[in-house]
Amino acid sequence: MELPWVLLALAGTGAATGLALLPYVPRVPPAALPGKLTATTFALERPCCIFDQHTNASDTVWLAVAFANASAAFRNPPSRADVPLYERLPTTHSYMTLEMAAAAYACSAPSPAILRVGGDTACGGQGGRDPCNGLLPSPGPYRVKFLVMGCHGPKAETRWSDPILLRRAGSPSTIDPAPVRRSSDVVVITSILASLGAVLAAAVLGAVGAEVCRSLCHRDSGTGAFARRSYRTHHIPPALPQPLPPGCRCSPPGLGCFAPRPPAPCPAK
Repeated sequence: MELPWVLLALAGTGAATGLALLPYVPRVPPAALPGKLTATTFALERPCCIFDQHTNASDTVWLAVAFANASAAFRNPPSRADVPLYERLPTTHSYMTLEMAAAAYACSAPSPAILRVGGDTACGGQGGRDPCNGLLPSPGPYRVKFLVMGCHGPKAETRWSDPILLRRAGSPSTIDPAPVRRSSDVVVITSILASLGAVLAAAVLGAVGAEVCRSLCHRDSGTGAFARRSYRTHHIPPALPQPLPPGCRCSPPGLGCFAPRPPAPCPAK
């Protein structure tokens, strides 16, 4: 009774069909990287020098993605036409993506060290025929493995990764609507700083107001003094009083100045 289960397990790993099982285990980079794990994507180390002895120029390398609890039931497709697509993930619980030429993983290939799973936001508009690297619909967890596909079907595969759990969005019910309570020390310090700020602002405003008032008062006083002073030109000398000619005396107002007449001679006797 145990033989069918053994054969099923061997079929899942490829041992029953001569599929090469590589010791490589995919993993998320251990180093701290921006966006290594998000709510819909995760970063994966790019394998290098893993497939060289099992591939030729016409082979391709795929990434199989499955929910962790469905990875044991995943079956390698016999041909490219049977590759499970991203659009069927909700029903098949697995799909294959990131099809690349085997040469992209060669030792001499100058390629990035990181693969992004779930980084294609345009999935869904391609008619459902091209393998797509779409956003992951839930936190998972997921397992992944690499699969080498030749013209006649699968040739080699890696082991499944450990479960990869994505970030979870915070639930609105976990957000406390009440303001954060502050300690009494924080309240006292905040009050003191606010009072000092108010005093400083008042002092600055007072100093500015006094300076403006002083300037205005000085301008007004200068204007008044100028108005009360007599205006004298500097280029015209002042007129000096002139002495009257000898024998001239002033007449009543309006008659001008005249010289006295000599007395009339006495008549002869």
